[in-house]
Amino acid sequence: MEPSQIPSDPLARSGGRPRGVLPFCIAVAVTVACLATPAPEAAHVADRIVAVVNTEVIMLSELQAEIEADAKRLKERYRGEELQRSLKQLEYITLTRMIEHRLQMQLAKTKGVDVSDEEIKSAAQELQRQGENVDASDPKHKHSIKEQLMLMRVVDREVRSAVMVSETEVRRYFDQHQSIFALPEEYRISQILIRPRSGESPAEVRSRAAAVSAALKQGADFSDLALRRSDGPEAIRGGDLGFVRQGELLPPLERVLSALAPGQISEPLETSQGLHIIRLDEKRPPQFRPFVEVKNEIQNLVYKQKGEDIYQRWMAELKNKAYIEVKF
Repeated sequence: MEPSQIPSDPLARSGGRPRGVLPFCIAVAVTVACLATPAPEAAHVADRIVAVVNTEVIMLSELQAEIEADAKRLKERYRGEELQRSLKQLEYITLTRMIEHRLQMQLAKTKGVDVSDEEIKSAAQELQRQGENVDASDPKHKHSIKEQLMLMRVVDREVRSAVMVSETEVRRYFDQHQSIFALPEEYRISQILIRPRSGESPAEVRSRAAAVSAALKQGADFSDLALRRSDGPEAIRGGDLGFVRQGELLPPLERVLSALAPGQISEPLETSQGLHIIRLDEKRPPQFRPFVEVKNEIQNLVYKQKGEDIYQRWMAELKNKAYIEVKF
């Protein structure tokens, strides 16, 4: 299991760039308003530098290319001030991602990280199996895949190799978050289902259900009535539906069950399936899954959390050591 928000593989892509954007905090005054909605006279402004990352620059045209698809979707969805805010946020997040991408690629090159053509070809084939339209022979696609693989490798070396999860941490997480691993209430129920028959009016269906309900109130055997009068497939079992968990039934049935005590029978309840008469046979309270059953699941959760923390510290260190200037 990979840490969340850490660029993990060439398949986690967004616009040809790795995901894993973290908050961008550098001591530079950033003003993004000028890019949100260019004035008509600014529509053809010459390309210019929008950020400097050590010895590299990010151009306005690069940023605009990155946000083009998302900006189009925002313009279809929003108008007015809400659109302006959304576009500004998009520009800020995208520029942050681009700066982080440059920093990571610079480190990868400094560390001598590289990937072979065979690895690029293999990654392209995997992307194709997942439905991506990629071609390893296309220089742009090849370059993008190569960068993804390089980023994955440098993050493996700099971040994941430092993530360790002890048994004590796993046990502590379990003790502090047991509610996460609770199983919902379980109900054992039986039902008599009255469905409309050919040519039968709604009033006639309700009349049949009312007759069954009245017979039950007079002491008729539920299983016998289910066998003779129910239209559900469970009728042959005397209406027994077995155990169901909270959340598995239709909401109206859930509400009725929550008010019943074991042995009680509901009034006829109408749903899209017909009219239900429900008997609550048994109720099991919520139970906690044992530690041994959830140990691996917790280990993955703790690994993700620790990986995220280490990744954020790593990115902050990269930024602190770098020369970053935003030119908005």
